[in-house]
Amino acid sequence: MSFIILVAVFIISCLIIYFAGEWVVDGIMNVARYLGWKEFVLSFLVMAFFGSLPNLFVGISSALQGIPELSLGEIISGNIINLTIVLALPILLMGKAIEIKSETIKITSFFVLGAIIFPVMLLLDGDLSRVDGLMLIFYYFSYIFWLFSKKERFKKPFDEELCRTNEGLCNSFLVFLKGLSKTVLGIALIIIAAQGIVWSSQGLAAGLNMPLILVGIFIVGFGNALPEIYFAIKCSEKDNTYMILGNLMGSVVTTATLVLGIVSFISPISIAGFENFALARAFLLVACSAFFIFSKTDGKVSKKEALALVVIYVLFLIVETLISTF
Repeated sequence: MSFIILVAVFIISCLIIYFAGEWVVDGIMNVARYLGWKEFVLSFLVMAFFGSLPNLFVGISSALQGIPELSLGEIISGNIINLTIVLALPILLMGKAIEIKSETIKITSFFVLGAIIFPVMLLLDGDLSRVDGLMLIFYYFSYIFWLFSKKERFKKPFDEELCRTNEGLCNSFLVFLKGLSKTVLGIALIIIAAQGIVWSSQGLAAGLNMPLILVGIFIVGFGNALPEIYFAIKCSEKDNTYMILGNLMGSVVTTATLVLGIVSFISPISIAGFENFALARAFLLVACSAFFIFSKTDGKVSKKEALALVVIYVLFLIVETLISTF
């Protein structure tokens, strides 16, 4: 297969995932407004879950094709990006710190830390078995149970001011249908694009003599993180830090537990001989620890701390490149 064709398919697939992911996000927001869902539900559950659909579909596709390590590399890379670039960009663009004073967000940060550490512990023996996958899925639903266990977290309606200032936005059935249509179409396009990414990644890895795990870490991971990056930038423009953190934390928990759990249950993952995984996991732990520590200091993540997160991601790219080259 021509190298140019493989590159073209990969780029087109990433673009489709980017725009389809945006359609899903916009569609779900309209549906949520029509149904009167709360801000907490939208940010911590809906946005995070649907934002993780590209990861889920790429993971399922790679697992069914017998290459689940592609999904693992993509998830590790995606979460490093989430905990560094996705968090840092809004802070640097807004020019001010993101405050983390909500009790819900503070507690959720512990779930995020656990969601990162738990899979790393399960991988210490070099494998993620089907039992490990079920344990990760159980962790995710434990998080969801905690999320819904206190009703007071859902008392504030989603963007009431927006509903008052935009006639028909929250009660128009046409808006609901449009949102539902965009969601369904977006999901369908994501499934198709995920197949294109897996297929082209295999060809590119073989043609470049590049380990498949590195394709997942550098290319697929960043491509699938584009919806989160785009959403974070849009939220920063509206000065909605709560939605940024909600989507960020929910995305990390969803991909590191539910998505990885489903993938390993379909096709157990073995990382024996993949030295890059050890380094990637180390950087993931560093990024998560930095986020956790920063979130606990003064109840905010400052501009200096945001720059530190960017440095962590740049170092990750440099070190991974050097190791894979030599």
